[in-house]
Amino acid sequence: MGLLIPLTGSAGIFGPSSELCARLAEEEINAAGGLLGHPMRLRVVDGSGPPELVADRVDRLVTAGELDAVVGWHISAIRRAVAPRLAMRVPYVYTALYEGGEATPGVFVVGETPDQQVLPALRWLAEERGVRRWAVVGNDYVWPRRTAVAAHRYADEIGAEICDEMFVPLGTERFTSTIGRLLASRADGVLMLLVGQDAARFNRAFADVGLDQSCCRLSPLVDENTLLASGADATVNLCAAAAYFESLVTPEGLAFGARYAARFGADAPTLNSPAESCYEGLLLYSALVRRADSLDAAALSRAAVRVEYEGPRGGLHLRDRHLQQRIYFADADGFEFHVSHQL
Repeated sequence: MGLLIPLTGSAGIFGPSSELCARLAEEEINAAGGLLGHPMRLRVVDGSGPPELVADRVDRLVTAGELDAVVGWHISAIRRAVAPRLAMRVPYVYTALYEGGEATPGVFVVGETPDQQVLPALRWLAEERGVRRWAVVGNDYVWPRRTAVAAHRYADEIGAEICDEMFVPLGTERFTSTIGRLLASRADGVLMLLVGQDAARFNRAFADVGLDQSCCRLSPLVDENTLLASGADATVNLCAAAAYFESLVTPEGLAFGARYAARFGADAPTLNSPAESCYEGLLLYSALVRRADSLDAAALSRAAVRVEYEGPRGGLHLRDRHLQQRIYFADADGFEFHVSHQL
């Protein structure tokens, strides 16, 4: 199994915990007999850097017969380069939240999409907290841009408004001009579509000028690691929508957290949604292989309509090769999330 995760760059903050969650899944699957009587062995592949170079990296390993499948969390720009190279050669389980619309043969999607996360969260914030004037701040690549397009449509549906949108390069360190435009926009909400370290830097800049006292931030990606990197003083009035939070009080989630802590110790990287999605991706792949009784991408695609399994996110099944799951709303509370309800 190629575990394609970012090791450097803006998304590198997710790498350590993603690898440990995948290692936990690997050990549990092997303890239960492996796949078709053989042990699963993970090979970490760096999902950082220019998309075509990452795709070349993966392509070489598949062509050499060194990978039977690829799974992992990485940004959509990487997926869009990798997916055509792998189409029906080996199965590809993409675990990140993304903009929707992936239909490449042999690709199976774990992550959430804007209609599942952003629309219900915007609606709830409008109805319950009166947040209706939004600005979008995102990194400049496909997921933020396509999510912003969807957000305009969602705003029309719920009687809200997108008053400005700004996109910055991955790796942006200073947000001075972005903050200036936010102050001028008089938005009462920011849809934050920033990745990892970029989100942490933006949170600090946002709080430094006091915007956190008057303007809420909603992110479908901000996680517990990002809260730590931001600092507790920069997470006031910050909320998120996701299928998993470390603090989610469900039997499946609590059991997963306990196993993770028991295996890797109290000092292990913080659990979060991107990392947990890698665990889910390996469970999904294992379920597909068992159902198909094969490692072949075409056989797994035929079996996908009948696949169900239990994981940290509860009982799950595929529809159109996308995982169907519950989405939760949470407010940041210092370095943790308080999950208030299911959207």
